[in-house]
Amino acid sequence: MKKQDMNRDWIATAQTLSSALPYLQRYDDATVVIKLGGHAMGSDAGMESFARDVVLMQQVGVNPVIVHGGGPMINAMLERLDIKSDFVNGKRVTDAATVEVVEMVLSGNVNKRIVQAINAQGGKAVGLSGKDANLMVCDQTDAALGFVGTPIEMNPDFLRALAKDNVIPVIAPLGTGRNSETFNVNGDTAAGAIAASLKADRLLLLTDVAGVKGSSGEVLTELSAAQIRALTKDGTIAGGMIPKTETALDAIEGGVRAVVILDGRAPNACLLELYTEHGAGSLIRD
Repeated sequence: MKKQDMNRDWIATAQTLSSALPYLQRYDDATVVIKLGGHAMGSDAGMESFARDVVLMQQVGVNPVIVHGGGPMINAMLERLDIKSDFVNGKRVTDAATVEVVEMVLSGNVNKRIVQAINAQGGKAVGLSGKDANLMVCDQTDAALGFVGTPIEMNPDFLRALAKDNVIPVIAPLGTGRNSETFNVNGDTAAGAIAASLKADRLLLLTDVAGVKGSSGEVLTELSAAQIRALTKDGTIAGGMIPKTETALDAIEGGVRAVVILDGRAPNACLLELYTEHGAGSLIRD
């Protein structure tokens, strides 16, 4: 590379850092909950990039909280163990055998992979599930679904204490019941409940799509709660996007300032959303 080209690159880098200053100030000491979906975890290189972004966010003053899914990994393990898995209205029926596998996969390999990736970048991450310190106490969602839970009581003080010690919590979406049952909780639902309990500044839902799309297939970059309801009613928002937008609306109603649905496979997706003018994905707020 020519020296002149290198100088241009350095100047561009400096300008990027300078333009990020208002956003760095805006998110100083803010709590940002990030839901990392199983489909968004991608390759080892992608996980490394995500972990580096999370550590950078903490270094510049953000209190990140990671909640992860793991549907594809659960499916693979159930298939390997020859355990049949049924779905009702898109939700996994979770019997006693299935919930054991769900906990093994989510609290085991999936959770520790994220923890190790963050620690390898110089962060101080710890793996948890909603069962730890009664982070998520759940009621059974529907008897037909078995051990699927809906969070009803949260313990945000424990997460705040971790933030004071610069510890990044990585949370598997499992909850405890009033009678010590283990409940499988939808990852988006868990992230929304945790974000609401913390009154988070942002909830970032990292998935495998670019965001909420309009009737012509374009990504809608900013939406109000009223617009979300209207788009759902007319069928523009459909399928797997419905539970994500429902999570967004519930989180906002619970005190989260804004929710962003964005493609977690895109490089530096979180940094683009928080620290650039244009952001990434679909921003939803009341």
